[in-house]
Amino acid sequence: MGWSYRKSIKFGPFRLNLSRGGVGHSWGNRLFRVTRGADGRRTVSVNLPGGFHWRKTTSGR
Repeated sequence: MGWSYRKSIKFGPFRLNLSRGGVGHSWGNRLFRVTRGADGRRTVSVNLPGGFHWRKTTSGR
């Protein structure tokens, strides 16, 4: 089994994500968030009350 590492550092609405694959970042809150992963993928997430959510991911490199 391989090893993994993940650490998240928050600066208000901005979050820096450190992992074995590299560094990513995201900003937003619980309702709306934009994430850029270490592999270059970008994800936009919208979470509404009542369990409704929408997520769109675009490819990276």
